Parts: sequence; C-alpha cells; structure tokens
Amino acid sequence: MKKTKVRFHHEKLQYSAILTKALAHPLRLKILEYIDSQGVINVNKIYHTLKIEQSVTSQHLSLLKTAGVVASEKEGKFVHYRINYDVLVKAERAVNNFLGR
Repeated sequence: MKKTKVRFHHEKLQYSAILTKALAHPLRLKILEYIDSQGVINVNKIYHTLKIEQSVTSQHLSLLKTAGVVASEKEGKFVHYRINYDVLVKAERAVNNFLGR
C-alpha cells in the first residue's frame, strides 16, 4: 500500500482556523448581515439596532477584524466598520472546494 504524505502550511492552517471560527457564530453572522445592509456603519448603530451589549458587540467585531472579514476606520470618537468582501469570497470558494462543489 502506498503512503501519501500530508503537508500543511502552518500559517495558512492557523488563519483558516481563525476565519472559520469567525464565520461559524450566529451572532457574528447577524452582525455581518447588518453591516452588509448598511455598507459602512459605526459600532454604536450596530449594538443599538441589534440590541446587543456594547462589550459583546466589540468582542465579536474584534474577532471578525482579526480574521480580516471586516475593516475599521476611526473617525473622531466613532469607529466605522465595513465588510472585506474579498476575504468572504475566498472563504466561500475554499469551503465549496472542500465540499467538492
């Protein structure tokens, strides 16, 4: 029987884990849907509209930002978030490839 070597690129695997974790939470998906519907939105509007505590919203946004799913810009005392669609397209493509679609 022939053995197959399996090799993983450690950094890519680590990033994949962070990205899938970021996208695998219902509340984070809800936040992403809201940002998508608004284009660019500040964090205050997110937590007020979705009725989520500010600290919880910030924690979720931080994880999404670490994964590269959202980008932020500070304008005065407000932080505005937008979706990084390139990352989402790549994630969708990777999942579809994994599932053989």
